[in-house]
Amino acid sequence: MTLGIIAALPQEIADLLKLMKGQMQTHTVGMRTFYQGKIGGQSCVLVLARVGKVAASATCVTLIQKFGVDRIIFTGLAGGVSAEVNVGDIVIGTSFCQHDMNAEPLFPRYEIPLLGKQYFVSDSELNAALIVGTTQFLQGEGQYSLQRMLPKENIDLFGLTNMKIHQGLILSGDQFIGSAEAVLELRNNFPDALCTEMEGAAVAQVCYEYGTPFAVLRVISDKANNSAGYDFTRFLNEVAPVVSSGILLNFLLS
Repeated sequence: MTLGIIAALPQEIADLLKLMKGQMQTHTVGMRTFYQGKIGGQSCVLVLARVGKVAASATCVTLIQKFGVDRIIFTGLAGGVSAEVNVGDIVIGTSFCQHDMNAEPLFPRYEIPLLGKQYFVSDSELNAALIVGTTQFLQGEGQYSLQRMLPKENIDLFGLTNMKIHQGLILSGDQFIGSAEAVLELRNNFPDALCTEMEGAAVAQVCYEYGTPFAVLRVISDKANNSAGYDFTRFLNEVAPVVSSGILLNFLLS
C-alpha cells in the first residue's frame, strides 16, 4: 500500500521531508517534484501541489496514474467559516463542495457539470485514523505531540491551549477569503460549512472519479476575515509545519 501526501505550500511539508528515511527517490513530473520513500515504515509519495484547484487536480492525477498510490491525504491550512471553528482547530473534511462553481442556467449552482454532484465525500476509515492521530497530538498521548514539538511561546502566542477537532463540510474555491463580507456570504450559502480553502474539493472530485480513497486534514490558520493575510503568514511559518507533520506522523505510526 502506498500513500500519497499532498500539500499546497512548502512550509506544510518541510518537516515530513526531513523524516522521509531510506532510499528516497525524487521524480519531476509536470513541473512538480515527487518524493518517494518511507515514513514510519509506510511507503509514501510526498509532493508539493502548489495553490489552487487546477494545481491540486493535476498533482492528484499524477499520484494515481504514475505512482499508483492507493490512498491520498491532502494536508494544509484553511480559513474558518463556522463561528464554532477557531484558530488552531483541526478540521477533517467529510464532505466537499466548490463554492465558486456556477454553471447556471445549464446546471444547478455548485453542481459539477455532467457528474450531477455538488458534494463529494471522503473515506471514513482514513478519517477515523486521522482523528486518532490528531487526538494523540493534542493530548500528548502519541510519540509526536503539540507540547513536545511546539515551543510554549508559540502555543501561548497563537492561543493553542484549547485546540478542537471538527468533522464536516469543507469549501474550496480559487480565491483567498479575506473579508467578513465574503465569510458571511459563505455562511449564508453553506450554513454547515466549517472552513474554506483552495484545493480540497478538487482532490475530492478527482479521487471520486478514480475510485481512490482520500482524506483532507486542515489546520485553521485564520478566521477568513480582514486580518486573514497577516494571521495566515505568521501561522504558516511558525505553527503549520509542526501541527501537520505531528498529526501525520502519529497517523503513519499507528
